[in-house]
Amino acid sequence: MKILLTNDDGVISQGIHMMSKILADKGWLEAVVAPDRERSGSGHALTVGRPVRVRPLDPGMYPGGISAYACDGTPTDCVSIGLDSLVPKADFVVSGINQGPNLGDDVTYSGTVCAALEGVLLGRPAVAVSLCLEPGDTFGHNTTAAIVTTVVLEYIQEAGLPEGVLLNINVPNLLVRDINGFMITNRGKRKYRDKFTCIKDPNGRDCYWIAGDAVEEYEEGTDVTAVRDGYVSVTPVYIDMTHYSLLYDMRAAGVADRLTKSIKKNSKK
Repeated sequence: MKILLTNDDGVISQGIHMMSKILADKGWLEAVVAPDRERSGSGHALTVGRPVRVRPLDPGMYPGGISAYACDGTPTDCVSIGLDSLVPKADFVVSGINQGPNLGDDVTYSGTVCAALEGVLLGRPAVAVSLCLEPGDTFGHNTTAAIVTTVVLEYIQEAGLPEGVLLNINVPNLLVRDINGFMITNRGKRKYRDKFTCIKDPNGRDCYWIAGDAVEEYEEGTDVTAVRDGYVSVTPVYIDMTHYSLLYDMRAAGVADRLTKSIKKNSKK
């Protein structure tokens, strides 16, 4: 296993440094390519319209002389450039450890998850790892999240992953001995209340701070419920977003023919 390690919290994040140490100890870490600053909430954004710059970091920043690079683009840029140019021999992508949860609807916004998604699109198996820190937490158990990740990676080495699938791992902020176990989950519901706060800039103009309080729905079998109950949540995420049951229904109903007739009829007016 030759792992490209990335994140969306930046190259100086505690999470990526702990993950790099554990992966290097296993002999799995090939290189680190991560944003030069925090890029949380960047989703699957790819930088266009300007060059993306990458600089090598001092050898002492990461363990064992591992090659490490800071990228001034998005997490997706990091993985794309990393696998294409910097470490093409990497055959696996690990994204994390994110300093906060990526549960429920967070998945669509998360730079952490979408960095792993880019790995899958480029033909590598991938996992996204998040430590579920809450606003009041004063300490993050990143060691727990890193150890959890090695357990999942050992499983993947044995069983493999289907093409087009990544694993989204959310770890309660607990000591390893206090984790209740693992649950294989589906994506739950996690939305935000008071998402936008209007504030004034120094010139008195309105601007908006995007934040808010998370509101979770605790349904059995979901990621949000698993983490609440002290379990590691492992959610298989499939990149094919086609809604197949509706696709088949629309085909069976002849929707394409109806729309074609309608547009031709309108074109004669």
